[in-house]
Formats: sequence, structure tokens, C-alpha cells
Amino acid sequence: MAGEQQTSIVNVRVFDGVADALTAPTTVTVTGNLITGVGDHPAEGTVLDGGGRVLMPGLIDAHWHAMMAAVSLPVLATSDPGYLHLIAAKEAERTLLRGFTTVRDAGGPVFALKRAVDEGIVAGPRIYPSGAFISQTAGHGDFRSLLELPREPGAPLSMVERTGTSVIADGVDAVLRATREQLMRGASQIKVMAGGGVASSYDPIDVTQYTFAELAAAVEAAGHWGTYVMVHAYTPASVRQAVRAGVRCVEHGHLLDDETAALLAERDVWWSLQPFLDDEDAIPIPTPEGRAKQRLITDGTEAAYALARKHGVRLAWGTDTLFDARLAGRQGAQLAKLARWFTPAAALRMATSENAALLALSGPRDPYPAPLGVVRPGAYADLLLVDGDPLADLAVLADPANLAVIMKDGALVRNTLATPGSGG
Repeated sequence: MAGEQQTSIVNVRVFDGVADALTAPTTVTVTGNLITGVGDHPAEGTVLDGGGRVLMPGLIDAHWHAMMAAVSLPVLATSDPGYLHLIAAKEAERTLLRGFTTVRDAGGPVFALKRAVDEGIVAGPRIYPSGAFISQTAGHGDFRSLLELPREPGAPLSMVERTGTSVIADGVDAVLRATREQLMRGASQIKVMAGGGVASSYDPIDVTQYTFAELAAAVEAAGHWGTYVMVHAYTPASVRQAVRAGVRCVEHGHLLDDETAALLAERDVWWSLQPFLDDEDAIPIPTPEGRAKQRLITDGTEAAYALARKHGVRLAWGTDTLFDARLAGRQGAQLAKLARWFTPAAALRMATSENAALLALSGPRDPYPAPLGVVRPGAYADLLLVDGDPLADLAVLADPANLAVIMKDGALVRNTLATPGSGG
């Protein structure tokens, strides 16, 4: 690491992503893009005085949609893809400035955005891309109108397929092809729609989607590349089939029963839950039918968290914000809602080291192989310096103004401290 830029952040109390308590005032040293010391004397280079603030890992949102978070559904369905990518790039910068240094993108055409972020062309979080949703006909990723049915051999793809938002694949061979295409494009994990959804018009929540053989085909193809399948599913039937097929992470699951939650724990399957409530942060759903499905889901949130705690299921946290720039701006406020069910320390672990453990399931497809979500030597230098104590009050993370310093990959994204000095 000789010759690399060094930064020492002194006089900080550290939440390391794991412990229940902050450290005593200490120093964290960054060399290049990695943390190289905790507790050492300041190294030669830039010195930032944290003034006794809390230093913690950058936040991780395990269920984000970079292409869909900040635009309404009508705009998403009718706009030029170039325009949508420009909006997504701007929202990626805002995401980073909210303290989210990493996101797992749970579906959408984000490969170009990820490349631009990684190359420093635009500012944004690290992105673990899933690529296009893989959906059966009449599944949660099938957004065609009824006028586009039946699909004729040789007919052009629908708009959502042409833009890389969804792949409609029926049968084992088609699912294998769709999975391999996303891996070819650079997916770090695969997203399959295994049950009914809220934002889609033609699939009731109770519908189980795909056959066991189709789901198992996606799991096998992903496994050959050393990675895993995550599934959208809410109901016991859809989740049980997906778990039997070998998926490693269930997204949502707000309607699960005791038996199915126990199965997740037994099979060591991750449960990526979102704090969906029927409140000011509910995703805007324009139709009465969609709103009825949404209320069914929000009514199940309390029971879902209770079941996860009862059975000790490995929990991840994400927002799944869609179709509203104002809601996207409340990413930190959604994290703060976890105080309803968890201690601040448990919630922060979920949004840092535990979410990072989920991302690491990508194995050799992991685009960022150094540790994330922790403050320790060898980890990526993705760090937040916070005004206030998030271990005492999660709400301080709801307001990005409380982030005095944001560092991603060793570079200062925001620094509101006094002009740094020179150590040595």
C-alpha cells in the first residue's frame, strides 16, 4: 500500500457493525480504499478530528430498485430509457448522500449504472445487481397489457422486456436461458418472482408462481456460477416451494405462518423483510385492487417480525421503495422504523454487517470481495461520521444532515468538519 493516500479519523467512538456498544474514543486509519487500523496512532497523511462523534459502517439496503425508486409508474412505463437512466444516476448520488454506501438491487436494468458508479463517472453506492426480474406469464414481472396476448411466435418483446426490467420465461428451458442471460450481463444474484405481488395487475397475492422444476432450474443455473437465487414471495405456499427448490433468500414473506418461518430457520434461508406499514411511507398504488393487496401486506408486518424473532431466522433489511422520489428520500427513516421491533444495536447490525453477510452469498460473483458493513482492518473504507448516537436513537439516521462525514471506498463524499490537517 506504499504511496496510497492515508486518512486518520481521530477522536471517534466506533460502532463496528457488530458490537452492542460504542468503543472509547479512538482512531481509525484508512489507506487507499481499505481500513488499515483501529486504535492506532494517526498515520502520515490527512487527519480528520471526529470531535467525539460516532463512526460507523456505511449503511446497506438489501432490497433497492435503483431504476424505479424515484419515478412514478406511468413515467417508468412510457419514458425513453435514456431519460430513466439519467434519473437513476441522480438518485444514486442522493442514495449515497443519505449514507447508503451499498445496495442490493432487487431487479431492473442497472448494469450500466453500476459500471458508471464503479468507474467514478457518477456518484453512487456499490450495487449488487440482479438484472431483470425472471417471471412466468401472468407473474409479478409480467406488466404487459391484455391487448398484447396471446404472445405469437416471433412477436416483438414487450417494453419491460426490451428495457431489461423483466424476462418472461415459461418452462425449464426458458428459465435456464433467462438466468444465464442475467449472469452473462453481470448479475451478482438472480431474482425470480415466485408469488403474487401488489404493483402488478393480474396476479393475486395468493397465487404461487412457477413450478418446482422451474424454480429448481434457476437455482441450479445460479449455483453453477457460484451464486444464489432470491425470490419475491409473500405466502406460505409460495415460500415453501421456493425453499424446497433451494433458494437462499426470501424477499417479503409478510403473510408467512409459524410452520414456514420455522422452515426458513431450519434450512438457514435468509428472510429479507421490509417494514411495510400503512403510513406516510406506503408505496403509492393507484388502483383499489392494488390498495387492497397492499393493506393485506401491511397488516402482516407485525406478525412477520414476531415470527422471525421467535424462530431465529436470519434477517435482512431493505426498503423496496418504488415509484416516488419523496419516499426514496426517506430511506433512513425506513431504517429508523426498525426501532419498533429491535434494539438500535440489532437494527444497525442488520443494516451493516448482517446485510453484508447476505451479499457475500454471491461468492465468486461478488463484485466487491473485501468485507463490507464492518469497521475493522481489511474492510472497505465505507464509513459514516454521525452527529448523535444511533445506538441510543436510530432516528438520527433518518436525517442525512446528521452525517458529518460520508466516505465510500476511501474517498470523502461529504465532509462538514473543519479543514483537515496534516499528520505525521
